[in-house]
Amino acid sequence: MAYLFPPRPQPALSVQGTDALYPVARIFCVGRNYVEHAREMGGEVDREAPFYFTKSPHHIALTGTTLPYPPGTSDYHHEVELVVALGAPLVAATEAEAMDAVYGYGVGLDMTRRDLQAQAKDKRRPWDIGKDVEGSAVLGPLTPAADFGTPGPQRIALTVNGETRQQAHLSDMVWPVGPLLAHLSGLYTLGAGDLVMMGTPAGVGPVRPGDALEATLDGCAPLHVAFKA
Repeated sequence: MAYLFPPRPQPALSVQGTDALYPVARIFCVGRNYVEHAREMGGEVDREAPFYFTKSPHHIALTGTTLPYPPGTSDYHHEVELVVALGAPLVAATEAEAMDAVYGYGVGLDMTRRDLQAQAKDKRRPWDIGKDVEGSAVLGPLTPAADFGTPGPQRIALTVNGETRQQAHLSDMVWPVGPLLAHLSGLYTLGAGDLVMMGTPAGVGPVRPGDALEATLDGCAPLHVAFKA
């Protein structure tokens, strides 16, 4: 059978050291995984269990993109994050099994319509319109896990127009990669192509039309994105 209209292209990320592309299936995002960020948002970290939201893979924007400022918001925020890319199936896994299933790592931005998210929180509604908008998952190239090493000492940071806004070390995460993936694998059947954005450190804030952002993570290629003036 023929499609009624052409399907959207398969979202994919480049990988350092190879010409092959990593096809993205799903994007899971972790909320409140840094203590200071939770506090700046007026909340606390739930240490009993992490919580999640999702983004459409068709909302990916690649490094080097110039994006329009999104509609429906006057308070669009940057959130720099470690991105974990899976390369194998993962179901009800142990922490060791979870780490073995990681294909690679990268740096990304979980862009957020903060005003719409706040309205949803106030009304006890889902965060979708605040979090899952076109271009809201800005992603850099992946670095294979063997080349990256164990997440922990690496510094992650974000600058806006050359000014540092966010910086932390991956060791500051409340839920490290292994325990987080093990927990998530008890809720979903995970597999190759699934990305997990691991939460953001303190310092989130608004971007304006004309701003240029650079996200960096030790051991990974940097990410650049700008917003149309």
